[in-house]
Order: sequence, then structure tokens, then C-alpha cells
Amino acid sequence: MENMSLKCPVTIKAKVTETLKKQLAAEIQDNIKKADMELQQIEFHAKRVMTEQAKHDVQGLNAIRQQIDAEKQKRLEFKNHMLERLKETAQLELGAEIVQGNLERIVTVQVGDDLHKIMGTEILLEDGKIIAFRS
Repeated sequence: MENMSLKCPVTIKAKVTETLKKQLAAEIQDNIKKADMELQQIEFHAKRVMTEQAKHDVQGLNAIRQQIDAEKQKRLEFKNHMLERLKETAQLELGAEIVQGNLERIVTVQVGDDLHKIMGTEILLEDGKIIAFRS
């Protein structure tokens, strides 16, 4: 065998700009709004379910209340996490680089190739445009 094809990770990084900070903040704020809407829906649904349950089986009220509280807690934890991310986003320094994700690429390697160099590939973006390939 003279060569081999491998799937290798590619790290996607973005250079922090005002545009990126605004975009990240907007996405986070959308997630916060969705969490708030879900909390309102849970509360509305909870009142209806609790009323129905009280008519049929008072014993099951406690179990339903626990389920509802658990769902509300998940949304509140998510919302708090998003609020923390919003603070972190505001503190990002312009020009810094942040990881935005990972992709994979197919690479053909041969005996003697530097695998560490191939595995450490990055793409750098600035406002969504590729500005550099790094290995």
C-alpha cells in the first residue's frame, strides 16, 4: 500500500469582530427569548394539566408537579447558561480567535507524511469569509 485516505478533523476558528460579536449576541438573545416562551408555555400547560388531574386523581398531582418543576428547571438552567454566554461574548476582545466548530476532510497520506501537521488543520474566518488555512 503506497497511500491511504483518512478522515481528518478541521477546526473552524473565527476572528472576533464587532459584526461577529453582534451576531453571537443576537443568537444568544434569541435562545433566551425561546427559553422564556417555553417557560410560559409550560406554566400555561401546567395549570390545565393540574386542573384535569385534580378532577380524576388527586394522588397523581404530586408526580405531575415534580415533572413540571423539572422541565421548568431545565429551561431556567439553559437561560442562565445563555445569560453567562452573553456576558462572555460582550467581553471578547476584537482580533481574538474563537473556535466555532469542527468539520472533517478526506486526506490522502503517504509514508513519511507528518500526521500531526495534517491533524492540526484550521480554517480561520473573518465575518464569515475564509482568510487563512493553517496546518
